[in-house]
Amino acid sequence: MPPNAAINQQLSQLYKDHSSKVLATLVRLLGDFDLAEEAMHEAFSVALETWDKQGFPANPTAWLISTGRFKAIDNLRRKKRFGQLAPDIQLLIDELQEHNHALSQQDIEDDQLRMIFTCCHPAIDPQIQIPLTLREVCGLSTEEIASAYLVSPSTMAQRIVRGKNKIQQANIPFVIPQSAELSDRLDAVLSVIYLVFNEGYSASNGDSLLRVDLSNEAIRLARLVLTLLDDSEVMGLLALMLLHESRRPARIDQAGNIILLEDQDKSLWQQSYIKEGSALVRRALATRRIGSYTIQAAIVAVYAQSTHTTDWDQIIALYSVLLQIEPSPVIELNRAVACAMRDGPEAGLSIIDNLLDRGELREYHKLHSTRGELLGRLGHTTEAIAAFEQALALVKQAPEQRFLQQKLAQLKSQ
Repeated sequence: MPPNAAINQQLSQLYKDHSSKVLATLVRLLGDFDLAEEAMHEAFSVALETWDKQGFPANPTAWLISTGRFKAIDNLRRKKRFGQLAPDIQLLIDELQEHNHALSQQDIEDDQLRMIFTCCHPAIDPQIQIPLTLREVCGLSTEEIASAYLVSPSTMAQRIVRGKNKIQQANIPFVIPQSAELSDRLDAVLSVIYLVFNEGYSASNGDSLLRVDLSNEAIRLARLVLTLLDDSEVMGLLALMLLHESRRPARIDQAGNIILLEDQDKSLWQQSYIKEGSALVRRALATRRIGSYTIQAAIVAVYAQSTHTTDWDQIIALYSVLLQIEPSPVIELNRAVACAMRDGPEAGLSIIDNLLDRGELREYHKLHSTRGELLGRLGHTTEAIAAFEQALALVKQAPEQRFLQQKLAQLKSQ
């Protein structure tokens, strides 16, 4: 008899939401990524058969970890090299069998944070730290990570394997570092969390613009880091994500189509997130140790607190400060949009054309779509169509493709 469809659906959702937690704990217990991944997948397979007959356990995450642990013991015993590795394997088996079956939820939550700090250890190549964490801790596919880094999936897969091997070879412990060591890894950890949030807030590809599970996971992880380190940039990052997340209900219509910020129904914005995020911005600014996340959060707070009009002077000033802290063509593009809103389309278009002349962001679809929008507002229809077509050729995300197609249809009908 095939597994119950409802159980199958529930288990699929559990895998999507909690497999990273299961994996993190199994990696800590087993000390081996590959063995942990194999054990996790076996545990989910057993669950599919068992839960169909017995129903969901009270704590499914702990059940999966416990089952995965015993599957790992079985796998170790079956290893062909058992005779050569008997002492080491037997020691691991003994440790696993003695482990308390009743894992607390806090143990599981902390294990994900341990994994992030392990993957961001200074001994690992900085170019590998973030992709490794995105894959092993946050569950992003190799293809998604490769897309974000503009490299082939095979190249990214090789980097991730190198990172896992380095953890094994260097015996990097699966622990949350002491306070004195936290700062050495903080930048990489915050970068990982924000990349996860961005993938959830605006997925890099696929049929859906939003992946709520990833955004919620990033916010949860930032809260955990803040409990460890009362740092202004941790506050800034958490504030930035909360303020962005507050707009989620207004960002797409019922058909899943994009609604631009200026056209969103602000009454749908989540005021609790805006209140919490704005308070964190004030706390971070009060420390006078201001970094890029705090400035970005301050910019989004201006938007969030605007009612009928937006203070474009303040937003442009904040973008200018941000460019000094973190020079970036993407920040220049965002500042160009603010300049266009305050001073007219020509002002923004001038900045964008300068970026293009410098050869920057030519493969970034948002530059071309922004350029198309400003050209359209100036009545330069033919050039606007060309810009939107270039953006459409570069975008991989279905709602954004539909948005650009709608823009093109409107321009061509004029």
